[in-house]
Amino acid sequence: MSSLLENGRSHDCGALRHADVGATVVLFGWVHRRRDHGALIFINLRDRFGITQVVIDPDLAPAAHAAAAVLRGEFCIAVAGVVVSRGDNINAQMPTGEIEVSLRELEVFSSADVLPFNVADDAELDATETHRLKYRYLDLRRPSLQKNFVLRSRLATLTRLTLAEAGFLELETPYMVKYTPGGARNFLVPSRLNPGQFYALAESPQIFKQLFMVAGMDKYFQICRCFRDEDLRNDRQPEFTQIDVEISYATPERVQAPIEALIRRAWKDILGAELPQQFPRMTWAEAMARYGSDKPDTRFGLEFIDLKDIVAESGFRMFTGAPFVKGLCVGPEHSEALTRGRLDKLTELVKKRESGGAKGLAWARVQADGSWQSPLAKNLSAELVAAINARMGALPGSVLLIIADDFHVTHQALNALRLELRDSLDLVARAGRSPWQFLWVTDFPLFERTDKGYVSSHHPFTSPRAVDLPLLDSDPAQVLAQAYDLVLNGNEIGGGSIRIHRSDVQAKVFAVLGLSEAQIQHKFGFLLEAFRYGPPPHGGIALGLDRISMLMAGATSLRDVIAFPKTQKGTDLMTGCPSGADDEQLAELFIRQAPPEGT
Repeated sequence: MSSLLENGRSHDCGALRHADVGATVVLFGWVHRRRDHGALIFINLRDRFGITQVVIDPDLAPAAHAAAAVLRGEFCIAVAGVVVSRGDNINAQMPTGEIEVSLRELEVFSSADVLPFNVADDAELDATETHRLKYRYLDLRRPSLQKNFVLRSRLATLTRLTLAEAGFLELETPYMVKYTPGGARNFLVPSRLNPGQFYALAESPQIFKQLFMVAGMDKYFQICRCFRDEDLRNDRQPEFTQIDVEISYATPERVQAPIEALIRRAWKDILGAELPQQFPRMTWAEAMARYGSDKPDTRFGLEFIDLKDIVAESGFRMFTGAPFVKGLCVGPEHSEALTRGRLDKLTELVKKRESGGAKGLAWARVQADGSWQSPLAKNLSAELVAAINARMGALPGSVLLIIADDFHVTHQALNALRLELRDSLDLVARAGRSPWQFLWVTDFPLFERTDKGYVSSHHPFTSPRAVDLPLLDSDPAQVLAQAYDLVLNGNEIGGGSIRIHRSDVQAKVFAVLGLSEAQIQHKFGFLLEAFRYGPPPHGGIALGLDRISMLMAGATSLRDVIAFPKTQKGTDLMTGCPSGADDEQLAELFIRQAPPEGT
């Protein structure tokens, strides 16, 4: 073992400042860059705290100078030397830029082969994400990614401090739980000790945190791993982390208050950003009417404008035959960007299934005299055009975009248009609002209607509003839930609800969902049994730790804040996971591998 390692480092590579000039120091880290200036060799030494420049003078350290001749990027080394001023050669881009370490002793802990890609500078990153995930341990050395994980760690620490100070207990729930078909697709774990039986990896701690309330724990939280076997995308992973919270004797406001306190503290301590003392609220119905989304981005305007009452008697079949007619008014400052070719592309956008599947897009460019340049112009009277202009606040040069269809298509298509225009026209920056727009969306529908009947919008233990209880028997589609989502900049970062704790209400909800007594007992029997013994009213929420970290860090993918993520196909390129199992191991689990179809 080297003497420098035994003695330990005196500072990290981001700590030294001008006040340290004259001090003898020991630093450990990786060679970030090496520059040979003939007599003098310069090394930028890096660890997760920062970078310090080291200068090696052959007159002061001849042995170290000779050893430094073989150094190259990512060698792991120790240096001992004296802190000196850089004089007029200050590097203002580095926090340690006023000083450098004049080296006296050098030790090489380990050498490094030529790296498969550059990790020293994001601007010089020369690898695809696939390649970086294969060598994730090297990718994680990049300073930009390390900053993300420092932020994530601080967020987790602040979560524990804030909730503990508010009287919450940090409690654990099991990962391997009862498999109940329905809902999100579970990962299954075979039980060797119980042949033919399976555990499921928990998709959330939902039932267990409710049981904590039955057990009298009063306030619970957990930073927990959850597992869902779903198709993946940039903001979804098969295993993810959530901040899970449950409170006895809860109202929505009593759940939301500590969450707002946590968010305010995190933004202040980590980002230096002041947030309002209370976040704004908006009902689901209002969010859909104004933005066509239950997670609206409120950093800019471009809200939906309802035209149905104006066009109802127009005689134009496209409008009169549609239950909803809504539009967006894009101001004249963007007129040049919305060329005819661009409008054609927007039309194709709304026709895509994932964007609503609209039949088409009605558009009009408002002329100086208020008339329209539009394929629709000949179908509408001048009076109707003037009325639409007035309703939409149109000015000469404004471009009007209108969708006429059913509720789902109209709102989804206009939302897709709104978000596309947000990005292509840079509307967030132009709006000049706070970069952090939080919003509570409340009063969601309790049920969603499908071809097979009703399903829960959240989960079957979400409580209806007390005022809507009679509607469970007469008109379930109109029942609103005591549910609430926390939205940030158009991203859902948390969701929760007040739970049902009354057996009569629970029975009515199960009846609407069409569950048989056998299904109820199979899926939820043990929870309903617990609810026979004096359950308190309770409610909670789960926040997505990964997604919050991603947004705080300014990252664009969850993979940038999850240390060892999976690809969109659910594979780990670094370890080669998932992989097969041999016949002996499968036999122990009473599993036999079937040959692929067609063989």
